Amino acid sequence: MKENGIPFEFIVVDDGSEDESFELAVELERNNDNVRAFKLSRNYGSNYAVFAGLSLSRGACATFIPDDEQLPYSKLVEMYRLWKAGEKVIVPYRTGRNDGFMTNLAARTFYSIINRMSEVRFPKGGADAFLIDRELIDLLNDRIHPINTAIIPEVLRLGFSPCFIPYERVRGTNVKSRWTLKKKMRFFKDIFFSGSTWPIRIITWLGFIFAVLAFCMIIFYGYIAIFGNPDFWGEKLPGWTSTVVIISFFSGITLFSLGIIAEYIWRIYEEVKGRPGYIIRKKKDEGDKQEGK
Repeated sequence: MKENGIPFEFIVVDDGSEDESFELAVELERNNDNVRAFKLSRNYGSNYAVFAGLSLSRGACATFIPDDEQLPYSKLVEMYRLWKAGEKVIVPYRTGRNDGFMTNLAARTFYSIINRMSEVRFPKGGADAFLIDRELIDLLNDRIHPINTAIIPEVLRLGFSPCFIPYERVRGTNVKSRWTLKKKMRFFKDIFFSGSTWPIRIITWLGFIFAVLAFCMIIFYGYIAIFGNPDFWGEKLPGWTSTVVIISFFSGITLFSLGIIAEYIWRIYEEVKGRPGYIIRKKKDEGDKQEGK
């Protein structure tokens, strides 16, 4: 950054790591005026660490660097120059990824579902970084409560005509990732339920479809009551079989619908409690809560 004449400061947010990462960050802070080190009170997840970093930023724009080195640093300079040219939101998107067949397939499926069923539109290949203007930083800090959400869709949801730039995603460092399958599934649910009303709407459509089917069955059993039980491929239709099938089927649909509604109610409950999405400890020896949102 210095070589390109770009003024900057590094905000290092340690997301509850168990190694010596934070100690190294504090040492860098002591020796560099443009480095600030912070530690979250526990492991909240990378998205909340980014929210925390944005709340601490003081510059006219901000970006973040994933510590797995999958985003080329040259893209930071390119994003900064686009910002200087007037862009408010710059989002690098992946044109390729070297993560293995299953990971690539899961990623393509994920973004395809999100783009079809959510109000947020991700670029093809997905995105996990951005550079945003101070105007958006203030909006995120003042208007968004970082509970059960993710930073990328919140940035894209704000609008401001994002500028998308391509990059080739390389394989990350060999350090064991804490981005587990459980966290990936939580990430998917957070994006899906926070940015889509499709699950609720499908319940309405299911109700309509099954109401039509129920009406057809009334006609069918009315016919049987009037004209007797006809043969179907040489077999009589026993009444108890259809009853068991119908009850089991509708019980499954009811439980599925209640599960979807419960997801939204739980998220509303978490939001109204007003608990902070993260808690920041400014220094290692300051155990008390310093900041939170």
